Amino acid sequence: MIGTNNTSARHDSPEDTAAGIQAILATLRTRLPWTKILLLGVFPRSASADDPLRKVNAAIDGQLQAYVDNQHIFFLDLGQHFLDDRGRLAQDLMPDYLHPSERGYQVWADSMEPIIRQLLGE
Repeated sequence: MIGTNNTSARHDSPEDTAAGIQAILATLRTRLPWTKILLLGVFPRSASADDPLRKVNAAIDGQLQAYVDNQHIFFLDLGQHFLDDRGRLAQDLMPDYLHPSERGYQVWADSMEPIIRQLLGE
């Protein structure tokens, strides 16, 4: 999980947050060149789809695609798993509209499992 604190606590622009994420990816690739990295999209936050912070996170996600090479860095956007059919963040999955509940963590894990298995060659 990376990026969402930049959105609210620091008020960084999507470009600055994405650049920070790119720097972290570069460091990981230098230190661990054969490691596969699963970069997750920044989870949606706030109750409604038109919330400004939600839009900033979506803009960050749009920039993260440029860092993916599908050899060492892979991208997965799980945001839709936390939203209802009208784009509202499900309160039972993120009670404070930011941090997952126990059920939210289970949705997160279940949603990542297929790609993790694929990346591990299972």
